[in-house]
Amino acid sequence: MTRDGRLGVGVIGAGRVGPVIGAALAGAGHAVVGISHGSDDDRVESVLPDVPFLDTPEVVRRAELVVLAVPHDELPGLVQGMAELGAWQIGQLVVHTDPGYGLDVLAPAAGRGAIPLAIHPAITFTGTSMDLRRLADAFAAVTAPAAVLPIAQALAVELGCEPVVIADADRPAYAEAIATATEFSRSIVRQASDLLASAGVENPRAFLSVIVHSTVDDALADPGDPELHA
Repeated sequence: MTRDGRLGVGVIGAGRVGPVIGAALAGAGHAVVGISHGSDDDRVESVLPDVPFLDTPEVVRRAELVVLAVPHDELPGLVQGMAELGAWQIGQLVVHTDPGYGLDVLAPAAGRGAIPLAIHPAITFTGTSMDLRRLADAFAAVTAPAAVLPIAQALAVELGCEPVVIADADRPAYAEAIATATEFSRSIVRQASDLLASAGVENPRAFLSVIVHSTVDDALADPGDPELHA
């Protein structure tokens, strides 16, 4: 960590999540020192201009804080692979953004002296700068060893989120809740859109926008209110 508490941040994962997390941390004053290549480097450059693309080991080597924002199935192999290369550093912060994992997936990094953190901002990422505004209204699930939990909470705040501590043992239940909310919502909207289209409604998603948003808002306000179900 630099003298003023700013960190050199390396991002592994150039999909929808990683570049936005990097941009949010840069906005908080940290320096993004590198990001791994992805499938759309032009989009990444629009979110993180002037940040160099580097091989994954070089990102890890340069960073004091490594953000792992890769697909769920790739995360364990990535962490283990970097451990086998001896890439993780003592005292280095390693944070993943996956709702489905707790701290166990970072055990190979922790075994090399790195500090494991799990921070999941509860938004659906688009991979654009619009996500930075969404983060400002969002919560983030934070899981970390007790001694470094304040660091994880501070990073969540710097992302723009309100941190909510989730115990490591409760991460599976948390992941199920997030999957239920996102997958069910998408499925219902698709089904309703298809039915409206078959009824001759043009632009059915726009037609559904107000009713879907207002229904969700009502449900979140008071899901037990019987008047909502009358």
